[in-house]
Amino acid sequence: MQDLIIKLLHLPPLASEHGAEVDRLLFLVHLLMVVLFVGWSAFFLYTLWRYRQRKHPRPDAVGVRGHLSSYLEVGVAGAEALLLIGLAVPIWARTASAGNFPKPEESTVVRIIGRQFNWIARYPGEDGVFGRGDVKFVSQQNPLGLDPDDPAGKDDIIVENSEVVVPVGKPVIAYVSSLDVIHGFSVKPLRVSYDAIPGLSNPTWFTPTHEGNFLITCSQLCGNGHFSMRGLLRVVKPEEFAAFLKEKRAAAAGPVSYE
Repeated sequence: MQDLIIKLLHLPPLASEHGAEVDRLLFLVHLLMVVLFVGWSAFFLYTLWRYRQRKHPRPDAVGVRGHLSSYLEVGVAGAEALLLIGLAVPIWARTASAGNFPKPEESTVVRIIGRQFNWIARYPGEDGVFGRGDVKFVSQQNPLGLDPDDPAGKDDIIVENSEVVVPVGKPVIAYVSSLDVIHGFSVKPLRVSYDAIPGLSNPTWFTPTHEGNFLITCSQLCGNGHFSMRGLLRVVKPEEFAAFLKEKRAAAAGPVSYE
């Protein structure tokens, strides 16, 4: 069924644990739209034939006396409410509700920051704690406003080349934010799309199920360079991810460094 949905909707291959639910919701929404299109088109053609001028040369001041259209409207509203309450809200609750997030110590935690026109990935160091930040420290050399005197931030890893690396088969908790305007962090194969809003750190999570390189796009119009705001999310084996972090820590050589 999943392969059929992907084929019918021309979706990219699925690469996340929760994506099947999203695909089913998309399929049901499209199915409802097809039913509405066919149904209302048939109803429109029927009314053109039923109330044609040849059969009714004089207009009826009262019009239709039945309530079929009202029942149809109630039925459509009920179907839409079922999709929203029965499918969309539970999916949102499982992926966006803080109470349903996996434990940070059992997950890969990363901060993803958008700015015109690239992505920044930030990982905690070996202590697992992100360094403190403050707007007063923001400068051209320190765009994230990291506190240079905070020991927790000395081993943080910051990658500015629009590359995000995560291990396969392990939950990823991503805190998405922006340095300037509203961006949209979107990775279609993982069925992940989250707004990056200045001043906010929006958490989301997902579990990659397949290794590979997946395109990161910006789903919000963010300026004249929006077309070029692309990145790469690499899903690798756990040992490759460990080697990646080790390499970045060695390159940082103690203090936080920007790639």
